[in-house]
Amino acid sequence: MRLESVAFRYHRNDPWVLRDVTLSLPPGQVFEVTGRNGAGKSTLLRLIAGLRKPRKGVVSDRPERVGYAPERFPVDQPFAVRAYLTHMAAIRKVSADAVDTWAERLGFGHLLDVRLPELSKGSAQKIGLAQALMDDPGLLILDEPFAGLDAATRDALPGLIGELASAGTTVVVSDHQRCIEALPGVDRLRVAEGTVRRLAPEDMAEPTKGDATAAMKGDEGDATVGMTGDANDAPWTVLEIVVREDEAETVKTKLRADGYQVRRPAQ
Repeated sequence: MRLESVAFRYHRNDPWVLRDVTLSLPPGQVFEVTGRNGAGKSTLLRLIAGLRKPRKGVVSDRPERVGYAPERFPVDQPFAVRAYLTHMAAIRKVSADAVDTWAERLGFGHLLDVRLPELSKGSAQKIGLAQALMDDPGLLILDEPFAGLDAATRDALPGLIGELASAGTTVVVSDHQRCIEALPGVDRLRVAEGTVRRLAPEDMAEPTKGDATAAMKGDEGDATVGMTGDANDAPWTVLEIVVREDEAETVKTKLRADGYQVRRPAQ
C-alpha cells in the first residue's frame, strides 16, 4: 500500500499533525514507527489502518484484511473475553476456533470467562492482539503492543511478527520498548515535526534529542543525578508522577525513550 502526500489535522483550524507524508509499505515488510510522545505516531497508525481519513492526499492499495491493536484496548464493554472474541470472529467471518487458537498462543486461556473490565492492562493487551490477529490480516498495525505484557508473551511476540511478515503481511509497529530491533530487515520510520522520515541503516542508532544521563550513588536510596540536556542548555527539574502499579514499567520505558531520567523511589 502507499501514502501519497498525506496530511492530517483533527479540526479545520487545528495545526497539522502530519504534513506531506509519502510512504510505500510493501507486503512482507516490518516497519517500526518511532518518535517522541505527541509527535503523531498513533495518528499515522490510524491513517494507515483506515480508521482516519487524510485531510489531504491519498492512501491506496490497502489490503482487504486489516488487523489493528490500539495502545489501550477498550475494556469498558459488557462482554466476557470469549464472548467478545467470538463476536469479533463472527463479524470477520472467521471460525470460532480461532478464539481458542489465539488464547493458547498468547497464553490467556484461563481468562476466557473473565469480564473485560476486570482484566489487567497486560491481559487486556493480549485480547487486543488476539482480535487483531484472528483474521489472518494482510496489514497488521500494532500500537505499543508490548506494554504490560508478561515476559513470556513479550519474548514470543517478535517471532510471531516475523512469522507473519514472512507469510506476506505488512506489519507496522509503534514500539517504545524497542522489542523488535533484533528482527532482521526492519525498516524504521521517524515521526517528528509533522513529517515522517525513513531512517537509513547508519541512522538506526540515532539518539533522541534531549537524551539524559545519570550517575547514581549511595546505598540507602541517596542519589546524585547528573543530566545533560539539549543544545539550549535549559535547566532540569524534578517532576513527581503517580501511576497504577501495572502501568509503571510502561510509563518508565516511554519516558526513558523520550530522553528523561527515571528512577522509582526505594520501597
